[in-house]
Amino acid sequence: MKNSTITAFILLGLTDDPELQVLLFIFLFLTYMLSVTGNLTIITLTFVDPQLKTPMYLFLQNFSFLEISFTAACIPRYLYNIATGDNIITYNACIIQAFFTDLFAVTEFFLLAAMSYDRYVAICKPLHYVTIMSSRVCRRLVFCCWLAALLVMTSPLILGLNLKFCNSNVIDHFLCDAFPLLKITCSDPRFMEQTVLICAVLTLIFTLLCVVLSYTYIIKTILGFPSTQQRKKAFSTCSSHMIVVSITYGTCIFIYMNPTAKEQVTINKVVSLLVSSISPMLNPFIYTLRNKQVKKSFDDSIKRIASFLKNQNKIMIYQLV
Repeated sequence: MKNSTITAFILLGLTDDPELQVLLFIFLFLTYMLSVTGNLTIITLTFVDPQLKTPMYLFLQNFSFLEISFTAACIPRYLYNIATGDNIITYNACIIQAFFTDLFAVTEFFLLAAMSYDRYVAICKPLHYVTIMSSRVCRRLVFCCWLAALLVMTSPLILGLNLKFCNSNVIDHFLCDAFPLLKITCSDPRFMEQTVLICAVLTLIFTLLCVVLSYTYIIKTILGFPSTQQRKKAFSTCSSHMIVVSITYGTCIFIYMNPTAKEQVTINKVVSLLVSSISPMLNPFIYTLRNKQVKKSFDDSIKRIASFLKNQNKIMIYQLV
């Protein structure tokens, strides 16, 4: 983004009311801490528990990392703004924030599509699952998700680096994002806006198509199971991923494909806040509460920690005596 006069932007945030800002700070701080703690717990469990070394949990591990990265790119800066009253963000910091928030978000969509394919192979081709979803294939799929996101980001980034800002530096948002920046540029934003929208919609359609096709075959296969118990177990295996997919795609469709939402800035800001704070917080709970294997791993870890602390206390008491 070319810029000869403006060296910093002012983020207006969500509200100027001091009382609301205090409540907002407490809410965001709690959701952020819960999000980081929950996702770090999942990452730790998938590293230390041998039973969670399957492809599904490798994808979940990477998804949790993306959730931490995405919320870390959005929330801490806004918490700092509320706490200090300093709403100024430098030009370079703004561009970096806009790039990484979009990169992590786009990568999540591709990873959700890869996770749906993993569920398809597990349900529809169980005898070939180990062969098809080998560790090498899983790592390549994760790499391709990041690479695809970078390729999607290339065109908007190149166009964005040529935008000029000369009149206004006030961004009506709590973070640096493409559409708020386009509203204050003194360059013609139409081509850039269309490019961003096309990239977002194509990403959404492609990944959603992969998810829908995978779950169409999954549901068809599950309904063909002779046992009710088998059907329940299969649906339970996919339910957590289906809930996360519904939340992620639902909010994104609302932001990018609802004309009213794009015009109503306040609604857009609130939805963006929920996406960057509530969704990353809920996802670990969705996966742990609905997954017996993760719950068992978590309970075993707690027991091991409790046993270790108990033994340490005994050693300390023995040394004192």
